[in-house]
Amino acid sequence: MSKKNQHVVPRGDGWAVVGAGNERATRLVDTQREAINIATDIARNQQSELIVHGSDAKISWRNSYGNDPYPPKG
Repeated sequence: MSKKNQHVVPRGDGWAVVGAGNERATRLVDTQREAINIATDIARNQQSELIVHGSDAKISWRNSYGNDPYPPKG
């Protein structure tokens, strides 16, 4: 399984979970919260990043579930 970042994006009247580089949505749901929960589970499983877009389609926030170097060594 590839480590694709998961995006939560507005789609029509609902929200979609879309893997990076994919055109088709993994899941379509009614609420952003439900899409975030689904995308978080996928991102944790794949050790990738979750990227949440707002209703204006701009990135609102992101969270890494992979090999995050924070806090940096030093």
